[in-house]
Amino acid sequence: MSKTTDQMTYSVPGMSCGHCRASVTTEVEKVAGVTTVDVDLDAKRVSVTGDQLDDDAIRAAIEAAGYDVA
Repeated sequence: MSKTTDQMTYSVPGMSCGHCRASVTTEVEKVAGVTTVDVDLDAKRVSVTGDQLDDDAIRAAIEAAGYDVA
């Protein structure tokens, strides 16, 4: 039986600095199933990898960090 890994990418236009990266990473890492969070400040994107990811929970975590998901 093989494990499947999900990957989701979100556009988060309000991010611009290291504090943004840290805030979003900390909140998204709390979501069940998340294994990695990659924040690309230049592209204003957040890529999330994990198992059985919950899109609504990830969006809520990004918003809890203070950013809107486009």
